[in-house]
Amino acid sequence: MIFPHGDVTALARLLDGEGAPKFVVTESLFSMDGDDAPLADYAVLCREHGAALIVDEAHAVGIYGRRGSGLLEMMGAEALVSIDTAGKALGVCGAFVSGPAWVIDSLIQRARSFIFSTALPPAVAAALQASLMVIESEPWRRHRLLQRAAYLRSRLRDAGISVPDGVSHIVPVLIGENGRAVRVAESLQRAGFDVRAIRPPSVPPGTARLRLSVHSELQEAALDRLVALLASALEETTACAAASS
Repeated sequence: MIFPHGDVTALARLLDGEGAPKFVVTESLFSMDGDDAPLADYAVLCREHGAALIVDEAHAVGIYGRRGSGLLEMMGAEALVSIDTAGKALGVCGAFVSGPAWVIDSLIQRARSFIFSTALPPAVAAALQASLMVIESEPWRRHRLLQRAAYLRSRLRDAGISVPDGVSHIVPVLIGENGRAVRVAESLQRAGFDVRAIRPPSVPPGTARLRLSVHSELQEAALDRLVALLASALEETTACAAASS
């Protein structure tokens, strides 16, 4: 069954009662709103109800936690396994599962999608290992990323552009209408910013948005330029809509 993310009470109700083995599967950081799951609360509920917690750390691995392993580490929560992408912050490709040896052995022996998939080339595996070493040994990169994200949120608000509360590197700008979101994204792309319009079915109808994903190497001057261009594009598309109505 599906429960609203962040609703610990709803999850507790679902876990109540006897029955088959229970699994709670969640993302740690949700990519459309940039908000995180209350993993510590989920972990407590899972222990109390004998459920297994499985966490997808695709948008958090390499960024959060003392070693950069994700939000499970940062929140001090325990899960049966975490599922991690080797792309995004790690900069390679593929994915991997982290967990106890018995779980990994079971997946190797029984997971059909793993058994019939092609192994990563040695060069990719070596690149992933190097990336993990950089993430753990150079935490300043992660710190700078979150500083840049906080700066962008502040500058957007200064420009009168509403963004949700949060601290993550994913900063959504809600626009609403699909066509307008596309036009604003295209305007930013022409200026050199790789910003995409996210529309249904990826998000609910009427909530088309831009998803700004911050990179640690972006300078504040570039973020200032992005905010200025975004504010201008939003104003222009509003004027166009008014003129055509």
